[in-house]
Amino acid sequence: MINRRQAIQLGAATLALPALHLRAGDDSARPALIQRPIPASGELLPAVGMGTSRTFDTDDDPQSLANLRAVMQAFVDGGGSVIDSSPMYGRAESRVGDVLRAMQPPPKLFAATKVWVKGKDKGIAQMQESARRMNVERFDLIAVHNLKDWKTHLATLREWKEQGKVRYIGITTSHGRDHDDFMQVMKREPLDFVQFSYNIEDRETENKLLPLAADRGIATMINRPYQRGSLFGEVRGVPLPALAGELGCASWGQFFLKFILAHPAVTCIIPATAKVEHMADNMGANFGPVPDAGQRAEMLRIYESL
Repeated sequence: MINRRQAIQLGAATLALPALHLRAGDDSARPALIQRPIPASGELLPAVGMGTSRTFDTDDDPQSLANLRAVMQAFVDGGGSVIDSSPMYGRAESRVGDVLRAMQPPPKLFAATKVWVKGKDKGIAQMQESARRMNVERFDLIAVHNLKDWKTHLATLREWKEQGKVRYIGITTSHGRDHDDFMQVMKREPLDFVQFSYNIEDRETENKLLPLAADRGIATMINRPYQRGSLFGEVRGVPLPALAGELGCASWGQFFLKFILAHPAVTCIIPATAKVEHMADNMGANFGPVPDAGQRAEMLRIYESL
């Protein structure tokens, strides 16, 4: 099966890599940064962010930390700001904090995490510990992870939001889990964000979750955009189509991300990686054209014909 590095190399052989590979700070030749508004406030976010599941769950040895700093720098240089983590992700929150403390000046980020425990007091303690680990004074977003004790934690988060302890609140799910329950919470509760899985292969959320989020004015954060990497196996040995060039895509990874961004209800995507070249490639999708409805339909046709 083709790996991500090979897919990037195939794409690079077809198209010149976009402006992401300019030196940091050289924005003169970059296309426009793709930004999406948070419906609750109108605040604009870069469309491609960063997840940390598995990828930042590393030891704190010098080599690991140096690699993660390089990954974070590529993220920031590529116009990224949204970084999402969770206490469920092992050591990821701690490694994010280690990296941010080492970066001078510290980058301006939209920091998001989750609460994933039963009980009000335990939830409060967990969120406070997440702030310490990630070196965050106030989270931009805290969401209830996989609906765990959601009534308890949403009540706390509403209080925190009123007190200015967190800016936005939400709920999350992944890989098709609990969609019916998830929708009921979306319909009944005042939420700023929801997070769930969506990609060119797994399009179940197009039927209900994405339309409901649009109707309710809820921002969407998309996880598993590459179906845990399996999408790259589907394009093994396949050259990029001409349409990729029209959309400024230099790789299949960027092609897959722009397909997601073409849905109008998508606010932000959070692909996760611990490799600098993959992060740079991801951030290439943060710039340039967004597919229109016709182009999006053609992207899907191309993928389904492979």
